[in-house]
Amino acid sequence: MRPSSPATPAAPSSWAQLSRYQWLVLVVAWLGWVFDSMDATIYALVMTPALREILGARGTTENIGWYGGLIFSIFVVGWAVGGIVFGIVADRIGRARTLVITILIYAVFTALAGLSHTWWQLALYRFLTALGIGGEWAAGATLVAEVWPESLRVKGAGLLQSAWGAGYFLAAAIYLTLSGRSWRVMFFVGLVPALVAVLARLRVREPERWVEVRRGSESSQSPKSGLAALFTSESRRDTLVGTGLAFVAVFGLWGATNWTPTLIRELLEVRHLGEAATVRLVSYAIMCLNIGAIAGYLAFAPMAERWGRRGAFLVMLAGSAASLPLAFLGAKTYTVALALLPVLGFFTNGIFSGFPIYLPELYPTQIRATGSGFCFNAGRVLAALGPFLTGALVARLGSFALAASAVSLIYLVGILVLAGARETKGQTLR
Repeated sequence: MRPSSPATPAAPSSWAQLSRYQWLVLVVAWLGWVFDSMDATIYALVMTPALREILGARGTTENIGWYGGLIFSIFVVGWAVGGIVFGIVADRIGRARTLVITILIYAVFTALAGLSHTWWQLALYRFLTALGIGGEWAAGATLVAEVWPESLRVKGAGLLQSAWGAGYFLAAAIYLTLSGRSWRVMFFVGLVPALVAVLARLRVREPERWVEVRRGSESSQSPKSGLAALFTSESRRDTLVGTGLAFVAVFGLWGATNWTPTLIRELLEVRHLGEAATVRLVSYAIMCLNIGAIAGYLAFAPMAERWGRRGAFLVMLAGSAASLPLAFLGAKTYTVALALLPVLGFFTNGIFSGFPIYLPELYPTQIRATGSGFCFNAGRVLAALGPFLTGALVARLGSFALAASAVSLIYLVGILVLAGARETKGQTLR
């Protein structure tokens, strides 16, 4: 086992020590992740009406579940590819430059998805959108980790991940505002994040830590970098554990939690309502889910500082395993669903705050974005089976609730993976 880096005395963790520029970096990365979330959520919100229109006479519940799951899976694969590729790019050309490129990619292709007239066109545009979404996280998380002071880095990472919940809220609010309009308009709104890319291009510079490493690698023999460096004897264990934890979290989220809009639509008291009324109820449900999600994102950082990274992950994994079947099987009425969804969001979404905290701590600067991007996204290739599996289970079991509840068993696998995790509490970035 690799010896742990010695802990260094923590500097005072006063928010006053942050410069305007450090806040700017967080805001830009936060906004990028907000719109990441918004663009990812749009499909979950409009999947049923979009596929019903696209499939025409074939738009039955079973076919919507089948094609909807297939497109979800293709999206997750694209996210994985983008996260890995642009993680490497961020180590090569810089975190800030990569942030700009990836935001532009997901903004443009989200808007183009609104022009889809077949399911495979929608799947293609969602795949291309996902390339940018996956890459933006790798660049943004690494950028914040390297720019923020060590004493506040964990809190900064928690604030960054809270953007995902804010993006859910934004998507639900837009969905509610645009109710009664074509589902295509929701995708066109996805072009707005391009403005954040312009801000990033004008105001954000590369971290000094990265610049120094790149300058050193150009003037001397470069240390081993790229994907191969993640599987050396020094890094292999961290890479496998980080990838395994991310796989479990993504599998559970995309295989179950993100079917919440469809769960609401399938409730007996909602099923026979008009589209406008259904849109309102789905929007409120998503907001409730994300009240819990934002609380979970913000709670992970203090839990990680008190109980360590392993302890915080354990709480989230165990809570996810229990809350997912509770919410999907227990939500017999809309009122009960609104009460259970915040609990579900706290655990199944809150666990993601652990990754911008934990993954950058596992790797040195020259492979930090590569390692973080690979771990957070490589498991998505397998996790892409989650929504596909859920769609297949819906076709067999005839119920989204039963299918999503079965998927919750994946969190028990996560607890087994956690047993091999290295604790990094108290250690500085290498």
